[in-house]
Amino acid sequence: MISIVVPTLGRPSLGTLLDALAPQLTELPDVEILLVDDRRDAAGELAVPGALSAYAKVVTGRGAGPAAARNVGWRAARRPWVVFLDDDVVPAPDWARRLLADLAVGDRVGGVQGMVTVPLPGDRRPTDWERSTAGLAEGEWITADMAYRRAALAAVEGFDERFPRAYREDAELAHRVRRAGWELVRGRRVVTHPVRPEDRWVSLRVQRGNADDALLRRRYGPDWRAELGLPPGRRPRHVATAAAGALAVAAAALRTVLPRDGAPRRV
Repeated sequence: MISIVVPTLGRPSLGTLLDALAPQLTELPDVEILLVDDRRDAAGELAVPGALSAYAKVVTGRGAGPAAARNVGWRAARRPWVVFLDDDVVPAPDWARRLLADLAVGDRVGGVQGMVTVPLPGDRRPTDWERSTAGLAEGEWITADMAYRRAALAAVEGFDERFPRAYREDAELAHRVRRAGWELVRGRRVVTHPVRPEDRWVSLRVQRGNADDALLRRRYGPDWRAELGLPPGRRPRHVATAAAGALAVAAAALRTVLPRDGAPRRV
């Protein structure tokens, strides 16, 4: 009934995910796990815990990013429901039981999203990176935990592999699935998404996602955010901030030109 697809770069968090899944799999009839090894410079075979050897299969990705890796996974899947999990989430102890309840839906429901919680520090203000990760808890149709009917994925030919990052590829897929006539709903299963440690340059790397926004604009026009159901971006705020800064600089320059007595002088 269910194929669980986990694209992975072999991070240590994969072991935590699999450890959380292992004791629950007996609750899922006819389940398979497909680990998509998307490491570009793979050093040896991806290890699978012994407890999962009867359920898990490793398939090789192309190192082309999460959209391409998920396509490799669902196309290799043999079950009617495909559940995508990121390799850095931790399913709740009752995740499998709630998953079965989530998938008891009508024939026109093509996808069911799980709930994502992001723990933040309680003893200090969160960093920008932590706040950005916390936004996953409010995101729609994110593939940190998203189940799709395989038929729905096949109908739209899966993820658009022109999106090389984990940024807009899931929202764009959801839009095409809905446009093809399928419904998407929210379920009640829960995963925790810990904030992944990053260095000080992570904000600069995140800015590369602007290229994905440009692709969406080319494909769907200037109203792409509204069409895909995405929240307004920060660009208007950035423009206003830049304008205010320019005015402040101009005012400071003017004060150097006009002395305090108001009499103009040459500069």
